Amino acid sequence: MRVLMLGWEFPPFISGGLGTACYGLTKAMSEIGTEILFVLPKPVESQFATHVQLMTPATRRPLTEWSQGYQRPGLPNVTFHLVEAGSGVSAYERPEDRARRLAELERERMVRAEAGLRTAGVEPPGATLAELAQLGDEASSSGAHYSGDLFGEIHRYAKLAALVASRETFDVVHAHDWMTYRAGIAAAAIAGKPLVVHVHSTEFDRSGEHVNQQIYDIERQGMHFADRVICVSFLTKSIVVVRYAVPAEQVEVVYNAVDFNGTAPPVDIPAIQHTEKIVLFLGRITMQKGPEYFLRAARKVLDVLPNVRFIMAGSGDMIRSSIEMSAGLGIGHRVLFTGFLRGQDVERVFRMADLYVMPSVSEPFGIAPLEAISNDVPVLISKQSGVSEVLKHALKVDFWDVDEMANKIIAVLRHSSLQRTLREEGSIEIRKLSWVDSARHCLDVYEQAMKGRG
Repeated sequence: MRVLMLGWEFPPFISGGLGTACYGLTKAMSEIGTEILFVLPKPVESQFATHVQLMTPATRRPLTEWSQGYQRPGLPNVTFHLVEAGSGVSAYERPEDRARRLAELERERMVRAEAGLRTAGVEPPGATLAELAQLGDEASSSGAHYSGDLFGEIHRYAKLAALVASRETFDVVHAHDWMTYRAGIAAAAIAGKPLVVHVHSTEFDRSGEHVNQQIYDIERQGMHFADRVICVSFLTKSIVVVRYAVPAEQVEVVYNAVDFNGTAPPVDIPAIQHTEKIVLFLGRITMQKGPEYFLRAARKVLDVLPNVRFIMAGSGDMIRSSIEMSAGLGIGHRVLFTGFLRGQDVERVFRMADLYVMPSVSEPFGIAPLEAISNDVPVLISKQSGVSEVLKHALKVDFWDVDEMANKIIAVLRHSSLQRTLREEGSIEIRKLSWVDSARHCLDVYEQAMKGRG
């Protein structure tokens, strides 16, 4: 079987579990002999590549060209194409948040420019800061910056993926998450092949009830054009069936597994000595991930155990408000914000932690707890997560129940026997989660989609 796979990101440049899952699946499929043509929307510098050799085009190519397919030892059945679209655009940033961030950057740039002019004794011309702020707010509410960037790149990616599809041979199209759905529809139509869409998250996970209608429409269109839909958990399947009106019999659940984000398992990272207990939050600092509940629980923990340090590793649109919230709660000196981490920095921060907490409001799956356990760290996860369906020996709590969250954090930090049990049993559990099993399950879904076409 030969698969045309469409994915928006790939290690080492990832912004969430999507890239990790693409890595795990392609590696496992290569191991079991499936041929994959993987279309990436943006170039990746080769010196940062992990298990694949990624080419970087020097300039943007016209729509009639794309990078020649390339391979690397270790993935003999995976061929990568780079199509020069989507550079610098994350699959996880909400339209209004991106517009607001860009507006803030522009305001900061203007403030610096005005300060420089005034220092030189020149009165700055043009719009006042108040006018710029108003323009920024208007851009934020309309998503103007975002629409001209992300959706244009999605359109370009779809055209280039269709061009690749017209010149390659394959049996099925596999599109990962909403940013590739339109490309999947186009490629499948041109080749007359079945389409499988893979739902790693939905707009309801990212935005709650305040969904972006344009993104929702793309998601719904992709799911309804698809011959089969893969979801990463039964939690996600229920959203797809109820919110997107997809027949349940067309939806298959394929769980994620654990790997090391395209890097080798840590071998020689020395243990970090510390006298404080460390509780770790690692993920995007966004509404979906529940950072405010983590901080409220931290406040309650510190009332009982003052010698605890809380680390928030990640970036996102709520990082500023989270910093302000920690200060407002009087715990700013006990909370460390590291920014986005990757590679060995992730391994190091896991090895520092006494407990990993994932308080997500709505988590389709959640690979980070598996990575924590693989680094010998016990985990506390929200019941509103897909990974809670497969981890039986993890502490679980409703994301909104900060009292119970704090109680369980305290229990783990106080009782070494509980911490040891969670580590040992968790380690046994994750050995049962294999990317090869997930890959074989995907192959079964491909077969169903092909049979459905007759």
